[in-house]
Amino acid sequence: MPAIETVTAPLVIRFGDGTKRLVAAAFPHPRGLIYLDPYWHESTPERAAHLIQGELRGEGPWRVGDAVVRVLGCQGTDPELQQELAAWQHYLQTHPGEYPPQAQILDIARRLGASIGPA
Repeated sequence: MPAIETVTAPLVIRFGDGTKRLVAAAFPHPRGLIYLDPYWHESTPERAAHLIQGELRGEGPWRVGDAVVRVLGCQGTDPELQQELAAWQHYLQTHPGEYPPQAQILDIARRLGASIGPA
């Protein structure tokens, strides 16, 4: 199973209280996991980058703190998140060049303290 930062399928985080969040990108961090919301590039790191504290475990699904990170299910599994994903993908397709390239995303993740290799 690939490391969480190399997964290209859409991810979802389910927190202990049952809340689910669509994830644009996720990276291991010395204190847990950093994830970025969809549209994070239009916001500030304080609002769009989140740290979940705890040991990152598993090979997919992953566990960290009271959260479970997994690949987003098919249409019937997470319908509300499927709608959010469809809107996010539409945005990405209709706004070419506005979303940072992967190298820049990795650089930002490193600056946020992510535990990923050098550029």
